[in-house]
Formats: sequence, C-alpha cells, structure tokens
Amino acid sequence: MLDTRLLRQDLETVAARLGIRGFELDIAAFRALEAERAAVQQDTESLQHERNTKSKAIGQAKARGEDIAPLVAEVGGLGDRLQGLRAKLGDVQEQLTAFLQTIPNLPDPSVPAGDDESDNLEIRTWGKLPAFNFEPLDHVDLGAGGALDFEAAAKIAGSRYVVMRGQVARLHRALTQFMLDTHVSEHGYTEVYVPYILNAAALLGTGQLPKFAHDQFRIAEIAESYLVPTAEVPVTNLYRESILDADVLPIRNVCHTPCFRREAGTYGKDTRGMIRQHQFEKVELVQISAPEASWTALDELTGHAEAVLKKLELPYRAVVLCGGDLGFASAKTIDLEVWLPGQQRYREISSCSNFLDFQARRMMARYRNPDSGRPEYVHTLNGSGLAVGRTLIAVMENYQDGEGRIAVPDVLRGYMNGATSLDLSAV
Repeated sequence: MLDTRLLRQDLETVAARLGIRGFELDIAAFRALEAERAAVQQDTESLQHERNTKSKAIGQAKARGEDIAPLVAEVGGLGDRLQGLRAKLGDVQEQLTAFLQTIPNLPDPSVPAGDDESDNLEIRTWGKLPAFNFEPLDHVDLGAGGALDFEAAAKIAGSRYVVMRGQVARLHRALTQFMLDTHVSEHGYTEVYVPYILNAAALLGTGQLPKFAHDQFRIAEIAESYLVPTAEVPVTNLYRESILDADVLPIRNVCHTPCFRREAGTYGKDTRGMIRQHQFEKVELVQISAPEASWTALDELTGHAEAVLKKLELPYRAVVLCGGDLGFASAKTIDLEVWLPGQQRYREISSCSNFLDFQARRMMARYRNPDSGRPEYVHTLNGSGLAVGRTLIAVMENYQDGEGRIAVPDVLRGYMNGATSLDLSAV
C-alpha cells in the first residue's frame, strides 16, 4: 500500500508515475475521500477538545461547591455527538483504506516505459544456445510416451494439469531438492515449510487481494481461505504485525510449495504443455531487508536464482520489466528467461522483485531503527529460485539427443542415483 502522505503532498506526480504502468489514478475520488476525512477528523478533534475543557470545568465548579448538573448534562450531550463523529470517521477511513488497496506500487524511476512484455529491456544474457543436428522437440512431444501425460491429468482433474511418470517424475523431484540445497548451503537461506491453505489476511498483505481475487482458488468450506498461489504469500506474512530487531536483518528464507492459480484472463494462452498450469511447483526466495539495503538485496537475490541456471548450464537472459508488464505490488522486477529450443524462444522462469515498503505497510511488518529507536517499515523482496516445472521443461528440451533420451546435468546426477541419461520411452 502506498504511503498516504505521498498522495496528500503530490497527488499529480503520483498519478503520473502510476501512468507508466498503465494505471489511471482516480484523483477526484481520492480528493473527495481525503477532504471528507480531514473535515470529520477536524470536527472530531474540536469536539474532543471542547469536551475535555468542559469536563475540567466540572471539576473546578465542584471544588467551588457550585451546581454542576447543567455542565454534566452538556458534557453528556457532547459525548453522544463525539461517538457519532468517531463512527463516521472510522467509516471514512475504511473507505480510504479500501481505495488505497486498489492502487499498485509506484514503479522505480529505472523501470522502462512500455505496454507489455515486448517492451521489456534485456540487460544481459548467459550461455550459448544449443545447436542440434536434428529438429529439437518441445517437452510435450518429448514426453508423449507417457512421461508427461496430459490426457490422464485431464481425466482426473481437467485441463492445465499434468501427470509425470518414471524418471521424469524423479527428475522433477531432484530439481526441487537441488534448488533447496543450493540456496541453503551456498546462498545462506533458511528453509521454511508453510501451510498450503491461507487466510484472506495473508493474501491481502502481499497484494493478491482484493484486486486479484479472480485468480485465486478459494476453499468454499472454510471461511475466507485459499490455496497457496505462491510461497511468497505465506513466507512474507510470517513477519506480518511484527517489529523486528535491526540485527536480524536481512532475513533470507527459501520455501518449496505447490502453487495453485486459476489463470483467469489467460484463456487460449499457453494451453499446450506445462508452461501455464493450474497446479505447479516453485522454490521461492524471500528476503526481508532494511530499507537502505533493498536494492543491493534485489541484485543479490537475482544472482542466487541465476546461479541455479548456471549450475544446470541452461542458457538464459535477464530482462527488466517495463511499466505495463510490472506486477501489482512490485517497484521493479527482473525476469530471468530460459531458452527453450522446442519453442525457439526465451520463456520466464523466475521473477525477482523489490516491493520496497508496499507489502510491509499492508502487513504492518516493521523493524526498530537503531538510530531513532522507532519502528519503521521493512522492505520485502522475492523471486523464484526457480519455477520447478519450467526448469524441468528447459532441461528436457536443452539436453535432448534426438533419439528419445535426455542427458542428466552433472549437478543432478547425485540426486538421480548416478544416472547420466534418461530414456523417455522407458516409463
């Protein structure tokens, strides 16, 4: 959530910056709500002052032995009026909070202008694109012998699910373990395990609610409960309504969860294979940072995700998302896109974002500033390290040999009982 003071002090500048991401701020609505809040608050404070003054006069009159009944009656009337004003003020503040919750984060000045992913800015590439002496297949065709079974998944669940079998299922598990081990042992993250069912407050805290309720799987039988859309939500919310000691920062957590998304609004997009599914898995990196360190933390976190791709020897590129492609809560996002020979294009495999204090304000996540001794909002960051299913796709497509086998990357062989290749026909 944005700092209300920003809107009060320079509303037009805020509106212009939000325009970079294609969001049109309703300036008139904010001004009307803010004017009503200011007026009711002034009336409330004025009446409270009058009541305090007259209550003091009652004590003085009583000490002098005077009749205080008229003053007591007058103060009682003021109390009723004050209660009404406080209720009205609370209602206006709720309306203002609801309005603020629909406003996305301000994009950092370094975020390029643009409407969609075609306007994202490439900042670096790594690795050499594979050269095949055959026509490379995509993961759907590679797994068509039963290793990746979309028909079986559709029979038991519906579209946009997959059943994995045999060595491919083991490779998917191996990738998860490899990522967790790398981030814990080499990058200094603490592994956490979290619930997969979340309350509405958690999704509100990280920005999935209220705006993106349509993309969540809600559990009807449990009041205000949802399936986890990404580990970002439960892990970041571990620090909701907290005041942390400065010396515990930065906090680095890594977490593996399934992720459940309705993918509303993507009808007809990426319907082939595993690119966009209702259920998938990620290894998520979350950092809680002091404000002055969060941009360095973003570079660091992005590097941690890149390290996994480098260890797997998967070619990729890094792009800065333009304003029109930026997520609701993010101030800046760097996407990592892995090369998929079957599609002859780069596809997103990780989004690494700095949210500044946007999520922290929604969650009341703070730390005690050692200089002032006062609580201040932390900065939150997260990124996939990596999306497991898309990494599986990338390994299958980049390591195919044209004869139905997949070479196992060196770093995964210890997780695959020493196997150097997988025969996709042997399911």
